[in-house]
Amino acid sequence: MPITIDWQRVLPVLVSIAILIVVAIVRSTSRTAAVILATMPINIPLAMYVITNGGALSEASDRQAFVDFLGGAIIGLIPTFLFMVVAYVTARAGWGFWQVIGAGYLAWGVCLVLVLGIQALLTR
Repeated sequence: MPITIDWQRVLPVLVSIAILIVVAIVRSTSRTAAVILATMPINIPLAMYVITNGGALSEASDRQAFVDFLGGAIIGLIPTFLFMVVAYVTARAGWGFWQVIGAGYLAWGVCLVLVLGIQALLTR
């Protein structure tokens, strides 16, 4: 039985890996370029591609699921931004790498619970 590859699912993963490799290579020559590559909206369009089955929005239900995904992504960016702020503040304070990551994820998790809780209250 031949193995078939679902490129629609595999391609976003390969693109993400390629971007990480490029960031690792570019950071030694240009930190600015590495930061730009690291913060580009790359995973969101890849997820949008997967959510829409390769960009197909043939039915109203597909479009609504797409819009719902984008709204959820906006909500999800709030805790992610807080993660970055906490990581920045703790790194400036001299914390070690793992402490910075831990503090960032703690802030992210608490904020995510709060944001989702507020969202649930508002959509009742």
